Amino acid sequence: MSLTLWFHPLASFCHKALIALDERGLAFEPVVVDLADPAARAAFAEVWPLLKFPVLRDAARGATVAESTAVIEYLDAFHGASDGGRMIPADPDLAWRARMWDRIFDQYVELPMQKIVTDAIRPEGARDPHGVAEARAALAATYRFLEAGLPAAPWALGEDFGLADCAAAPALFYADVVQPLGPAEPRLRAYLDRLLRRPSYARVLAAAAPYFPMFPLDPKPRLPA
Repeated sequence: MSLTLWFHPLASFCHKALIALDERGLAFEPVVVDLADPAARAAFAEVWPLLKFPVLRDAARGATVAESTAVIEYLDAFHGASDGGRMIPADPDLAWRARMWDRIFDQYVELPMQKIVTDAIRPEGARDPHGVAEARAALAATYRFLEAGLPAAPWALGEDFGLADCAAAPALFYADVVQPLGPAEPRLRAYLDRLLRRPSYARVLAAAAPYFPMFPLDPKPRLPA
């Protein structure tokens, strides 16, 4: 098998790459990495010394690709769909929009959400309540921005599911756990509901569900009803 993916099923950036692989119908060898296991950590360091996942290895091309957005761009370039469909549109005017929304979901939803989550696993005395309060305020501001700015269409760029939606799905799924969407975000809630019903993400979440008890905050994530 040409493709191997190192990842963890609970990690949101890994969800992003897994969605794209599923959308493409691509077979790959999965390698689940437990960074708390010294042997697994050492083995992964041989692949990617920075110890961040997901990481994709394409043996046929001798390529090792890190970072979820880069993985998706790589799949578009070298493992594209037979029907010509792309995660990043060929039209340059749509391509920059896809990349912009990808950055918005990664930087302004994912990162503050992760700040809240990682603070919960810090030891007593090392926590950062001020930083968590800032992260919650940033999430609230981003929710307002997205509620007003998302297009009135099924997906972030319109009718076609793509890179921005791969980024949005895990970012909003976990953000809704740590700071639930409220009555003021009906458009954003409807978008998240569509993402959760997308077969590719439904399969990723089903595989992640056994790991949900590891989530350090309550309530734990759960599969959508």
